[in-house]
Amino acid sequence: MRLVFWGTRGSIAAPGPDTVVFGGNTTCLEIDTGSGERIILDAGTGIRALGLKLAQHMPLRCSIFITHTHWDHIQGLPFFVPLFVPGNSIDIHGPFDPVGLKDIQDVLSGQMAYPYFPVSSAELKANIAYKTLSEGQSVQIGEAEVTGLLMNHPVISLGYKVSCGGKSIFFTGDHEDYGNIYAPGDQFYDEYEEIIAERRARQADFLRGVDVLVSDCMYADDELRLKAGWGHSSPTTCARLARSAGIPRLVLTHFDPTRNDEALRLFERAAREAHQGPDLSIELAREGMVIDL
Repeated sequence: MRLVFWGTRGSIAAPGPDTVVFGGNTTCLEIDTGSGERIILDAGTGIRALGLKLAQHMPLRCSIFITHTHWDHIQGLPFFVPLFVPGNSIDIHGPFDPVGLKDIQDVLSGQMAYPYFPVSSAELKANIAYKTLSEGQSVQIGEAEVTGLLMNHPVISLGYKVSCGGKSIFFTGDHEDYGNIYAPGDQFYDEYEEIIAERRARQADFLRGVDVLVSDCMYADDELRLKAGWGHSSPTTCARLARSAGIPRLVLTHFDPTRNDEALRLFERAAREAHQGPDLSIELAREGMVIDL
């Protein structure tokens, strides 16, 4: 498999001269299985450039998996050129919205409604199939298998494990480690700790055997303490997740838009000094970075 990063930012795109190294586009990853299947994880602004590349080799068949439908993970989809071209076949997968009672097609079509975009989803010319996913559901894409795991975020969010040819990658989407909502000494504190331990163990079991963990790492550890409940991770929680499942390679992404290249270099150095070891390599994703497995 070949993994390519097309967008590495969280919240909002941050283009400009200070973000050229790590990139300014929001989340989008491309996986070429090596067997003719192309899998795209999330559709942030990075998917626009990916679409321009793919448009050179149409007709196209690909599968898009949306972790969750916050803007920074879907806002590039209306600018994905292959959607507008007859003869292309595109499957779009994503979670159900239990609050609005909408499936993935309804949610994504909403951002292309008339007040927001000049072309409605009904006017797209490609052959598009929308598939709403639930946790644990696996999708076979040629020789590859994609399976979703429920993550911890303020909206329903699925992390995706992509397996093919004996290799696998897991992308968390946005995720915050589980924390106790009760204070030590509260009558429910110990019971809730057991729930957290069970959830972490279940997550580690799901990830065991994965070759590369790509994780949301929006905040430094001191920032995360001030933003508990926002649904994001830090180097410490990411490294703990990787080690719990015995994953040897950790790639951090989904950077805060206020962090420029110099700040991210320091961020990467600090993460490595604190957590890297013989059992775990750590690096920050860069737009255009390629990982071959």
